Amino acid sequence: MNFSYEILNWYAENKRVLPWRSTRNPYNIWLSEVMLQQTRVAQGLPYYEKFIKEFPTVKDMASASEERVLKLWQGLGYYSRARNMHATAKMVVNEFNGSFPNTYEGLIKLKGVGDYTASAIASICFDQAEPVVDGNVYRVLARYYGIELPINSTAGIKHFKKLAREVMNTKEIRDYNQGIMEFGAIQCAPKKPYCLHCPISENCVALAQNRVHELPIKLKKLKVKKKNFNYLIFLDSKKHTILEQRTGKGIWQNLYQFPLFESESEANINQVSKRVSENYSNIKKYEISLFNEKPIIHKLSHQHLHTKFWIIEVERNLPKAVSWKSLEEYPVPVLIADFIRSF
Repeated sequence: MNFSYEILNWYAENKRVLPWRSTRNPYNIWLSEVMLQQTRVAQGLPYYEKFIKEFPTVKDMASASEERVLKLWQGLGYYSRARNMHATAKMVVNEFNGSFPNTYEGLIKLKGVGDYTASAIASICFDQAEPVVDGNVYRVLARYYGIELPINSTAGIKHFKKLAREVMNTKEIRDYNQGIMEFGAIQCAPKKPYCLHCPISENCVALAQNRVHELPIKLKKLKVKKKNFNYLIFLDSKKHTILEQRTGKGIWQNLYQFPLFESESEANINQVSKRVSENYSNIKKYEISLFNEKPIIHKLSHQHLHTKFWIIEVERNLPKAVSWKSLEEYPVPVLIADFIRSF
């Protein structure tokens, strides 16, 4: 059986109709690939359409503010993708006269573009024989060939890339690469693969050994940390509040939030009052109430945020405050956006 032929045949019959598949424009392909990293197609599709509508070309994105890009990205998570994307757009415009490099070697030099994205753009847009290896491809190859090397180990990454290059169809690389990724997403799915009607099941090692749900193997992640977040929601008589922009290299860089302090354990009203007195000495009279008695748990890949929102009503007008109505203009983490909608 010819592995790549079966993948191409399956793709021709089963591929989903998606907007970026009707073009070879590297801007569109790049945008879709960045968005679909660690994001399901169903979730990423509305964002893709929103971005294409507001930024039809890479020049449009490059000329936009980072704040606007982050606002449109709000809800997709892993915001470094959006910041890198904006930086890449500027790089393409300023250094490449608005045209993406047409080779893998040129593409991988762009900010935020790694092996997978460079391979995808090079093959889909420019027919360059470069294999793509994403989560779906890892799964298909690991199961079909019965590979036990962890996909997130150095040895595993090298082995799968080498194997992907050996089995790819170089003559129809564009459809083959899209086909094997689609095959992994739909046919050889993570939890409920359709092995009974799989065109390559006859030679699948994992199926023969009853190990489909064991493969691929992944090294255990680092221990997830628990953090206690306390947001201070100041409100004056004019319905103005205080908003701050996050800085540094931590989570949600450059996004906006309400004043925040972390506590070692679940905070109480006395700790909040002390925090306000120490950091906001110009606010003399205020009343504190707790919006949510039970902490809201916001799960990130490496930490779980146990969050309380403290409402602090003040008598005098707040200095350097913003109106509550204007909050929707600011890019904020989903955790904050959800609170604003429910408050």
